[in-house]
Amino acid sequence: MAQVVCIANQKGGVGKTTTAVNLSASLAVAEKKTLLIDIDPQGNATSGCGAQREEASQSIYPALIDQVPLKDLLRDTELNFLKIIPSNIDLIGAEVELVPFPDRELRLKNALKEIKREFDFLIIDCPPSLGLLTVNSLTAADSVLIPLQCEYYPMEGLSQLLKTVGLIKIRLNPELKILGILLTMFDKRNNISHQVSEEVRKHFGSLVFNTVIPRNVRLSESPSFGKPIILYDAGSRGAESYLDLAKEILSREG
Repeated sequence: MAQVVCIANQKGGVGKTTTAVNLSASLAVAEKKTLLIDIDPQGNATSGCGAQREEASQSIYPALIDQVPLKDLLRDTELNFLKIIPSNIDLIGAEVELVPFPDRELRLKNALKEIKREFDFLIIDCPPSLGLLTVNSLTAADSVLIPLQCEYYPMEGLSQLLKTVGLIKIRLNPELKILGILLTMFDKRNNISHQVSEEVRKHFGSLVFNTVIPRNVRLSESPSFGKPIILYDAGSRGAESYLDLAKEILSREG
């Protein structure tokens, strides 16, 4: 049965999609059957894996709105153990379209039931907001991974996200846990990176991953080539850090 991991942070630009794409690829390299679900209307995880943003009928959209089976939406990637369900700009309207449904928070959870046994990991890339798409993702997930950029403002917004996770646990998904907080865009030359790291580790202790994702030029370049960093430059610090993250998660999950 797959572990469902939601990558979430309502703050944009913190490395959420970068983490979703490269963690998925790193798990696939470890020969774990992995499915990346792009539920962000921007579709950056889709293009970051080299997939095209297709018509709405070829994205996650019909699974949420019309309950089309997810197995009909799976797309292959360059990695044998990694598949993706793409996103599409039509997802922008899904937030409004879902409102009348009595099970609006459960649409993704219900859709995942049919394919969970086919994978080891389902990784969900959420939009940078706390709307219905993110609520669906948190409700469907076993755990949430929170990327946190090593700067002051992202740290300030962490409390709101944790509050939302707490509400989801109470009302919709009692089994939801925090897989970990991942420090991203760490620049060892920058004092604020060290200060944020120390502050977050002091407050959250073992919830913070040992792995830290550095600022890395090759990591920034890889999405423009439609490749995870492991396929773009496997020897880069960015690739090594995401492989380390995958190892740490596999260790935590037994």
